[in-house]
Amino acid sequence: MRRRHFLASVPTAASAAALPLGAASNAPKFKLRYGPHPGMFRHSAGEDIIDQIKFSADQGFTGWEDNGAMSREPAMQDKIGAALAKHNMKMGVFVSYADFKTADFVTRTDREFQDKLREAMRKAVECAKRVNAKWHTVVPSTVSQKLDPGYETANCITNLRVMAEICERAGIVMVLEPLNWYKDHPGLFLRSVPQSVAICKGVNSPSCKILDDLYHQQIDVGNLIPNMEKGWDEIAYIQVGDNPGRKEPTTGEINYQKIFEWLYKVKKYDGIVGMEHGNSKPGKEGEMAVIAAYRACDTF
Repeated sequence: MRRRHFLASVPTAASAAALPLGAASNAPKFKLRYGPHPGMFRHSAGEDIIDQIKFSADQGFTGWEDNGAMSREPAMQDKIGAALAKHNMKMGVFVSYADFKTADFVTRTDREFQDKLREAMRKAVECAKRVNAKWHTVVPSTVSQKLDPGYETANCITNLRVMAEICERAGIVMVLEPLNWYKDHPGLFLRSVPQSVAICKGVNSPSCKILDDLYHQQIDVGNLIPNMEKGWDEIAYIQVGDNPGRKEPTTGEINYQKIFEWLYKVKKYDGIVGMEHGNSKPGKEGEMAVIAAYRACDTF
């Protein structure tokens, strides 16, 4: 699964499968707020997002995220917010600003460009109100080959301060997402948690924090728990996907059971753990495998 458009054995994961395929459930709640996204359980729940939210709640999930929420009709945004409230689920991120094509964010600080940023944040505020969201994702832009990285960083901080002013007034938080260069997004400006920490310190706003996607960070820098520990004051949101493959936990090299235990026991984390990955197997069987993997990794 692309942004644009957990170590347990197979027998353990299989034994943790929540249900027969397609069955209804009122499964126990997971310890952490894992957040599925639209389409992840469509074979079991159907194509309607509201039905998918209900299915996820029945499986024990208490989080949800929807990268494309801001592009949905306001009436649908309202329905999503109401469905999450009905099922006692917390809304995670939606994408409010992401530039994968230009270097504008790190080269421009003119009024015309900053007015566009302000308008994007105003739209984000309206969407957040409808879906009851606190966080929204920002991906600044590509790097410039004609400007020193120090100046790029300064321009990025300047533009983020403009956006943070609007977010602060609304009480929402933009989370900056560093993305890996080596597999998915070569050339993007923001690529690591340490870099993002420095930028957030520069912006110095409670409305500018970090989305730490552990799939991307495993590829680009690794050292996942120590980097979370060092940057924890600036990290507001977690996303996961195993590597290689960007599928559910237990399908790759990352020990998500240990990471989830650390988040829950050491950090007392009550935010969303966004399930930012695809399913390793097709159809209902694949969807049950995803649920089983999270059950296995949530056992600590």
